[in-house]
Amino acid sequence: MLRIADTRTGHLVEIPSVSRHLLSICVHLPLGDTGIGMTDMRALLVGDVLARTAELHGLQSRTFLTTPDLPEERAVALDRVMSALGIHPPATVGVHRPNGTLCATADVHVHAHASAVRDEAGGVRVEVGEIGPAAPEGTDPLAVRLLVLGHAHRTPVTVTGTALDEARRTLEHWRQLVAGWAQEPSRPVPADVLRDAHALLADDLGVPAVLDMLVTLAESADVAAGAKFETFAFLDRVLGLDLAREVGHQHRAAT
Repeated sequence: MLRIADTRTGHLVEIPSVSRHLLSICVHLPLGDTGIGMTDMRALLVGDVLARTAELHGLQSRTFLTTPDLPEERAVALDRVMSALGIHPPATVGVHRPNGTLCATADVHVHAHASAVRDEAGGVRVEVGEIGPAAPEGTDPLAVRLLVLGHAHRTPVTVTGTALDEARRTLEHWRQLVAGWAQEPSRPVPADVLRDAHALLADDLGVPAVLDMLVTLAESADVAAGAKFETFAFLDRVLGLDLAREVGHQHRAAT
C-alpha cells in the first residue's frame, strides 16, 4: 500500500484510491519565461520517483505531463533535462487547456510550489518545495538528483557549492563501492533491509531515509559484499543514480 500526503490537508492518502493496479500521475509544469526552473525540475523528479516506487511495489504507473504550448526549442530542452536527470519519459505530454481532461482523473497531481492546479481535478495534490539557485553549468545532473532526493519533497532546498560537492563525492564513492562488491559472490538483499526500504518508500516517499539506510549498510561489517551490491542495485531502481556505472571498469583497468 502506497500512501502520500495531500498538500491541501496534510493527511496521508492511499494511492491508487481504488482497488486496482494502475497509478496515474500528472505533473503540472507552468514553465516561466526563463525556461525550466529548478522547482519545475523537482516536480518532474518527484513524479519520476513516485512512478518508480509504484513499480517497485508491483503497480503499473502512467505519467502525464502538462505544459504551456512550447516552441520546439524549449520542448527539446525539456526532453534534454529529463534525460540528463534520469527521469523516465512521460506517457503523454499535453498543453494546459482551461477545460482539458488530460489529467482530470489522475490519482496524483504533482506541481511546483505556488503553481495552480484546476480545482475540479480530482486526486491527491503534491506540491513540491522550492529549490534554488540553479546548479552551475557543467554540474553532474545525477549529483543534482542525489542532492534533491536527500530532502523530503515538500522541504525547500538551497543549492550550494558545498552541497553539490558532497553529493558528487557520495555518488562517486558509492559507484566505486558497487563496482568492488560486484566482483564478490552474489547474496540476496537482506530481508530486514528489503522490508524497511519498502515501508519507507510507501510512506510518503521516504527517500531521504532510504539514502541514510544505504550509508549505514555500506559501512556495515555484518553484511556480505554481494548482499550490499544487490541492495544498492535494487534500490537504484527508485533512486535512478546509475550506481552500477563503474561495474566492470575496475577489472578492465586491472588487466
